[in-house]
Amino acid sequence: MLSLILTHPGGAHKDELLACSLLAAVHRVPIVRREPTADDLADPSIAVVDVGGEHEPERNNFDHHQFPADHPPVCALSLVLQHLGVYEDARQFCDWLEPAEWFDTRGPNVTAKWLGVDRDTMNKLNSPIDVTVLRRFAKVKRLEPGEPLWEILSYIGQDLLEYLRDLRARLDFVAQNAEIWNVDDHEVLFLPRIEPIPDEPSAGIGRYLESIGKGESVAALIYPDRRGSGYGLSRHNDDPRYDFTRIDKEHDVHFAHARGFVAKTSAGEIGRVKELLGLARVSAASLS
Repeated sequence: MLSLILTHPGGAHKDELLACSLLAAVHRVPIVRREPTADDLADPSIAVVDVGGEHEPERNNFDHHQFPADHPPVCALSLVLQHLGVYEDARQFCDWLEPAEWFDTRGPNVTAKWLGVDRDTMNKLNSPIDVTVLRRFAKVKRLEPGEPLWEILSYIGQDLLEYLRDLRARLDFVAQNAEIWNVDDHEVLFLPRIEPIPDEPSAGIGRYLESIGKGESVAALIYPDRRGSGYGLSRHNDDPRYDFTRIDKEHDVHFAHARGFVAKTSAGEIGRVKELLGLARVSAASLS
C-alpha cells in the first residue's frame, strides 16, 4: 500500500500528471513534487513517478528517462498503466495514448511528423483545460486528498480506470453473446436479448469489431432496445448500404431517424428483424 506519490518539481507534463492521477485514484495518498532521495527509491510505499532514473515496478518506481534513445515510445504513464494491468486495453481503446507517448519521448516536431500533420496543427489541439490543470499542478509542492486539485486528478484517474474496466467487461459480454451474419458483400452484427439488459446495449460494439478486425466489413448492427421489448437497428460507421427511413412506415417500427442511420422496432422475433433489415437495404445500383 502506498503512503506517498512523488514526482519531479518544475514544469509539469501530461505523462506524470496522468500517472499520478491513476495512482491517486487507486491509493488516495498525497502527491509531492520534489527530487527523490535514495531512501525514496528504496521504499516501496513511495511511488516515484517520471523521475529517479529507474523502472522498478516492484518498488513502485516508474521512470523512463534512462531508456535508450531507440526504445519504443513509453512514458511514465505507460509504465503505471502496465503496473495496473490495463496498458494493452489503453493502447487499443484510448486513441490519445500513443500520441501522448510519442509527444513525451520524441517531442512535438517528431510527433507531428509521425502523425502526418504540421507543427502548428499540434498547437491548435491545446485546450484551456490542459493548460490550467498542468499549470496549477506545476505550481504546487504537495497535494493532499480533499484539496480541489488533488480531487480533480483523482477523478481523472478514476474515470480512466472505470472506462477501461467497464469497456473490457462490455467487450467480453459482446464476444460471448454476439453473432456475425454474412449478408452478400458485407456482415451484420446481431446481439440477442440477454437478461438483464445492459444499460447501454450498443455500447462497446464498435470497439469490439475493431478488436476482431471487422471494423470495416460489418455494415449494420442489431442490438436490444433498452427502452422496449424489441431491437435497435443501426448503420455501422454510417455505412450507406442501409437506410432505415425505408422502414419507418412498418407497423412494428416505432422510430426511424430522419437521416436514416438508426431505427427501433418492437419486433422480437428474429425472422421479422431480418426482414426489416432487408427492407432497409440500399441496392448496389442506387449506390453507384
